Amino acid sequence: MSFRHRISLLQMLCEESNMEMKEKIAALENYIMQRCLWQFHSRAWDRETQNTGILGITRQLLCGEEVDLSTPAQKCFWVDAACLADGFRSKFPWINEMSLPEINEMMDGLKARIDYVTIHGSLNEELSVKLY
Repeated sequence: MSFRHRISLLQMLCEESNMEMKEKIAALENYIMQRCLWQFHSRAWDRETQNTGILGITRQLLCGEEVDLSTPAQKCFWVDAACLADGFRSKFPWINEMSLPEINEMMDGLKARIDYVTIHGSLNEELSVKLY
């Protein structure tokens, strides 16, 4: 097998892997959009805080990490994250087969996608009103 052929084969495998990851992220995004009300805060900074807190703790739970619950905000995020992690595990059993690096990659992609959909790509002009 030639070097070019091997490189081409590797690129194809990476693209397939990326497509599979994008499909997984899309499934999780759809789950959140259909079932989670926390995404609808009226200000962009609230949405950013919620997305970071809930998805960050969801990542920790999926990875089996210890969660810091020392503040009321962390406790609030944990409640939503625990429900989300349980829902992800039951609805998408493939999560249970993923390695920790794969879960981290998936959650990074999900966070970026949720931020885009709910904040940066949103057409809701109220998100940036300074009077709130």
